[in-house]
Amino acid sequence: MIIGTRLRKMREERNLSQGDIEKRTGLLRCYISRVENGHTVPSLETMERLAAALEVPLYALFYDGDQPPELQNLTQHKSTEELVMDVPTDRDSRFFQKVKRLIGHINDQDRRLLLYMAQKLANR
Repeated sequence: MIIGTRLRKMREERNLSQGDIEKRTGLLRCYISRVENGHTVPSLETMERLAAALEVPLYALFYDGDQPPELQNLTQHKSTEELVMDVPTDRDSRFFQKVKRLIGHINDQDRRLLLYMAQKLANR
């Protein structure tokens, strides 16, 4: 459902006019009309003002359920404990020390080239 249609539906369910929303938000009535008719896409700040005027949480303007949507964990973040436990092995440690020592001897342009190559190899 598009935002404008949803806003109009919620406003009408609460028996509010565009003028009432204008008074509550400070937005012009013609702007509210343009949003409701899909001619203007409001900013997030404006959406917050409209949600406050309708006395609903912000997510209600985007979501059709009675409860907030379940948040999906899209990225796997490690806890502090897991990061501490991710200590490199002796072999990795020796390798990184060697790379660190060698990088100290090359110029900045070569460092950028090396970083670029490492990124390309990692993306394979």
